[in-house]
Amino acid sequence: MAKASSGWFRAASGMVPLGFTAVAMLLLATSFLEVTADTSSDDVTALNAFYTTLNSPSQLTNWVVQNGDPCGQSWLGITCSGSRVITIKLPGMGLNGNLGYNMNILTALVELDVSNNNLGGSDIPYNLPPNLERLNLEKNSFTGTLPYSISQMATLKYLNLGHNQLSSINVMFNQLTNMTTLDLSDNTFSGTLPDSFSSMTSLTMLNVENNQLSGAIPDKLKGISNLHPATPSSPSPSSSPPSTTSQSPPRQPSTRNPGNNNKNPSIGSNGDSSSDSGGGGGSSSKIGSGAVAGIVISLVVLGAMVAFFVIKRKSMRGQRGGDPEKNEPLTLRPISSGKLNQLRTINIISPSAKEGLQKTVSMNLKPPSKIDLHRSFDESDPTNKTVMVKSIDLSSIRANVYTVADLQLATESFSADNLIGEGSFGRVYRAQISDDKVLAVKKINLSALPSNPSDFFIDLVANISKFNHPNLSELDGYCSEHGQYLLAYEFYRNGSLHDFLHLSDGYSNPLSWNNRVKIALGSARALEYMHETCSPSVIHKNFKSSNILLDNELNPHLSDCGFADLIPNQELQESDENSGYRAPEVTMSGQYTQKSDIYSFGVVMLELLTGRKAFDRSQPWPQQSLVRWATPQLHDIDALDQMVDPALEGLYPAKSLSRFADAIALCVQPEPEFRPPMSEVVQSLVRLVQRSSMGSVMSGESNSRRYDESGDYTF
Repeated sequence: MAKASSGWFRAASGMVPLGFTAVAMLLLATSFLEVTADTSSDDVTALNAFYTTLNSPSQLTNWVVQNGDPCGQSWLGITCSGSRVITIKLPGMGLNGNLGYNMNILTALVELDVSNNNLGGSDIPYNLPPNLERLNLEKNSFTGTLPYSISQMATLKYLNLGHNQLSSINVMFNQLTNMTTLDLSDNTFSGTLPDSFSSMTSLTMLNVENNQLSGAIPDKLKGISNLHPATPSSPSPSSSPPSTTSQSPPRQPSTRNPGNNNKNPSIGSNGDSSSDSGGGGGSSSKIGSGAVAGIVISLVVLGAMVAFFVIKRKSMRGQRGGDPEKNEPLTLRPISSGKLNQLRTINIISPSAKEGLQKTVSMNLKPPSKIDLHRSFDESDPTNKTVMVKSIDLSSIRANVYTVADLQLATESFSADNLIGEGSFGRVYRAQISDDKVLAVKKINLSALPSNPSDFFIDLVANISKFNHPNLSELDGYCSEHGQYLLAYEFYRNGSLHDFLHLSDGYSNPLSWNNRVKIALGSARALEYMHETCSPSVIHKNFKSSNILLDNELNPHLSDCGFADLIPNQELQESDENSGYRAPEVTMSGQYTQKSDIYSFGVVMLELLTGRKAFDRSQPWPQQSLVRWATPQLHDIDALDQMVDPALEGLYPAKSLSRFADAIALCVQPEPEFRPPMSEVVQSLVRLVQRSSMGSVMSGESNSRRYDESGDYTF
């Protein structure tokens, strides 16, 4: 028995190496499969962002907003090769939102098909995958221009952008020599086809139908076997005589009631049934008589309604007065410029006296001395709805109160001569309050206010009045009267940074390097205060050089603070100027955060560095977007020197310039999570000042843009 046991043990012992080897090989194979199933981290990051900008649709099975394994978990529409994503096919999925803002890191992607969805509503993102062979964005809602990144896709063979609302072809196609299919049909493109189209020598299908293009197809493209030119390139069908040699017979003019649409089988399509034709004619006559009677009655009713509203408007105008910006002044005639020396001193209602204001309204058309500044003046309007006004402690509003008559007098009836600017929220006028007091009065657009404007405006004023920082534009007072809503700020003689940099008046000294750093540091401190000191934190949402005002000593003062809720996101994105400051994630989702403010701040720093506008259509296409043009050069010393504003004439410390560029690069990173908080940006600029021995104390000397004769500024 012992021998048997010993033999069994020896046999088992002999099997151990074989079993161990098999187990080891199995584990190795399993680990190999797991490694190959893991998706590249860059691809995962890009697809997570893409899923987020699509509003996390449930129809994309297995997709997640963070991490995940697209290749190993079989995300819907994703095809991989090894650990890299090579195709994304999501046509007709009912998707909303936009493409991801960092899809350029999908470097192995060769096909992207998101056709027949509802993506867009804005420009196509410029960070597209760089090595695509097929790109299909057909039947979406993309607007604007083609992204520059398309011109760099040398491997692209198929491009379908048909059935969108794209309006401009400003991309060079010289590098797209492999392109075989190009569909730009059913957009709003205008002008002529670019000459660079001729470089696409492999093209076999070109479709530019249903656009507003003009001119002829380039000669090199006329040999394309499948060509669908825009109708303006040949005589328009609407203006040319009908062809008699057409392969299909011309349509017969219908004599039927259009509503029938030949659905009655007893009526021939050629109209050869005389009895039916006669019946149809009688029916048409009766319908025509009824329609005429209906039109006459409608016109009578409409005329009565118009007369009623005209009479009503006149009576209301007599009660309420008119818009002080129009030719309907409340109580005063337009003041000529020669009478400015007769300006009276304006009596300002102090905050402590607000509680004693009367609750009745004087309607004698003379400037009321005591009124309820926060009630509606439309009580005589039967359609007016009662607005529940929140209880606001007026004594907490640290600002003066003006009447419309006061501000009308100070601005010469809001004359064009006193108009100093117009922004997203309304026009701004220069107001001479007294001999030694000048204000900038912002007249808020009524369209920017919600349905309960009085309540909202007072709440806005209460919040703005709480700001207290030397680099924020200071609120002096406000007016809420006769349906007008005005804010009065301190007037800054040197205007905006945008005008200082980009609108030369011929007699202004250019900004020195020291002053550019000072303006950047002061603006950064303003944002730091809003983001990290205010509670709750405040997002500016409209940070740009035209909202940075400069005082006599070129200290910056950030304006439009606290206005983020006044205008919807989409309206802030409409202009070219705003698009230059807009962070990529804002373009994708329309949502603003502190990080999007930091991106906009980086763009302003680029303006200070280069002297260029954030977006400039006068530049060649690759240079129109300042960030797109400048960012790749920020870490190249030689290129950086070439980017610097020529107005500086080389007068800047090289190390200071390099550190300034480093701060910019951090702020304008496409991924918001990698941008530093404003407190870190402030510290980097403070260190820059200290290391460059520029001094930590600002000079008290006057450095006026227009009146200082010195060639440089100190700080």
